[in-house]
Amino acid sequence: MSDPTHTRTAEAVDVRGLHVRFGSVHAVQGVDLTARAGDGTALLGRNGAGKSTTMRVLAGVVPPSEGVVSVAGHDVALDPMAVKRAVGYCPDVGGLVPRATPWEHLQLSARLRRMDDWESRARDLLERFDLGEVMHRVTSGFSHGMGRRLSVVLAAFHEPEVLLLDEPFDGVDPTGVTATMDVIGETRARGGAVLVSTHLRELAVEACSTALVLRGGSAVARLDSAELAGEEGTRVYRGLLD
Repeated sequence: MSDPTHTRTAEAVDVRGLHVRFGSVHAVQGVDLTARAGDGTALLGRNGAGKSTTMRVLAGVVPPSEGVVSVAGHDVALDPMAVKRAVGYCPDVGGLVPRATPWEHLQLSARLRRMDDWESRARDLLERFDLGEVMHRVTSGFSHGMGRRLSVVLAAFHEPEVLLLDEPFDGVDPTGVTATMDVIGETRARGGAVLVSTHLRELAVEACSTALVLRGGSAVARLDSAELAGEEGTRVYRGLLD
């Protein structure tokens, strides 16, 4: 369902010297990040580490203050609209229209992205994320977990080149976690890159092959996810954050 005329690049994400400032607040300080097609990369760190800001830059929502950021071959500073077409983005908060139903959200997305034959995929995703029975209910009455699940559905719907999931597991039940893991695996299997920002380290380790640990807006380590698994991983991770 993604645009077949756009050539996928090996370096799906290439970030060099990213800085983001909001007035006197230096939210991201010199982060480097690369992710190849088929990669799963976790962004880990405490609240305020710069994870969500980095994801917003990759989504073309927030411009970089300094540095060069390329997503799916597009420079986010020069062509943010091309970036938005190439990515699927689940923000950490918001992103849903309270008066619209899940089906209306997907219908609008399909129209904006000029997707054909989208209805069967929409139904499949809603069923997998346990939202089939509420597809025609407005989202204003949804629980936090239901909103998170719908946000992941919307991000993955058009089979993007780069899937950006910011706190996709927050408040989500086991069915939603399993469905999200499946979407991550399917995206990687077809050659898409996935970046997951989460404070749930064990789920990040399961979903991704690489982890970038952020602290105070800076990247302090890039590790194989296996190095952060289990009790030894807990010790390593705490050591990086202290």
